[in-house]
Amino acid sequence: MKIKINKITVIGDGGWGTTLAILLARKNLPVCLWGPFPDYLKEIRKARVNQKYLPGVRVPSNIEIVEDLRQAIIDADLIVFAIPSKYAQAILRQIKAIKADFKNKIFLNVTKGVATNKMLRISELTEQILGPVNYAILSGPTIAGEVAREIPSTAVVACRNMRIAKLIQGLFNSPYFRIYTNTDIVAVELGGSVKNIIAIACGVSDGLGFGTNTKAAILTRGLAEMSRLGVKLGAREKTFAGLSGLGDLVTTASSLNSRNRFVGEELGKGKNIKQILSKMQMVAEGVDTVKAVNKLSQKLNVPMPITQEVYNIIYRNKKPLKALTSLMTRKTKSE
Repeated sequence: MKIKINKITVIGDGGWGTTLAILLARKNLPVCLWGPFPDYLKEIRKARVNQKYLPGVRVPSNIEIVEDLRQAIIDADLIVFAIPSKYAQAILRQIKAIKADFKNKIFLNVTKGVATNKMLRISELTEQILGPVNYAILSGPTIAGEVAREIPSTAVVACRNMRIAKLIQGLFNSPYFRIYTNTDIVAVELGGSVKNIIAIACGVSDGLGFGTNTKAAILTRGLAEMSRLGVKLGAREKTFAGLSGLGDLVTTASSLNSRNRFVGEELGKGKNIKQILSKMQMVAEGVDTVKAVNKLSQKLNVPMPITQEVYNIIYRNKKPLKALTSLMTRKTKSE
């Protein structure tokens, strides 16, 4: 395949997609931004601010903002996919309908979630819909607002083709955004997805008024759950000790700007999931991801007790304190 990048298109005008478009534009790279709502795109283009998802950060004038998906995709060499996982299937089908030459494009996923209805990672869903593509994933401890404001951050790009991984590394690396490379796609995808579930559990702990001992336990045992599932699916265990596992988990579980931690905190305070989500504009990926991961863990016979209790709290209305008691009174075992 050709490796020269003449145009980069970001699919998804949420906080993270907009942040990455801004980062690339600041490096004077040719970047285009597309989102699913044409009227809102027009607002961004006029104001040069994504007020809903990234307030207070200027959208550079050299970012081309387009409403036509075909115009955005057809001549793009690198497609950055920043669509929430619950909408990924629908948008991928729209992309497929364009009938572009995807074999000569690079598809970079930056979504941290699982296609809930099919229990598929985004790499699997992409290949199922678009066929074989040059797939890579960028993930790590990256709160969008911090990266947009040039607060030092790190991430990892995983691709089976190291040449492509290094190309993406060069495109996104900057003095405030350091990029590492990896070939373990499964671990990087799962780390970015499962950490949202564990972050909800940490938020529940916060909402119940518990301390750092409890959160440390959830983080540690949550990482163990994440690793067990990943190894079962062919990932390397050591990858989960890196940026896309431990790093992202710590950030999402502790940041006051974390949507998933916030959802958990509100659950811990006694609110139900419908009440919480009705007041949120942005997507908390863990709410949907926990459905797929809980089902997947049962199918593969992988013990994931924290994941199961987060599922029980959200979808079976189990009281958070009872869920914690269930975790603490399980049969004892070795670490």
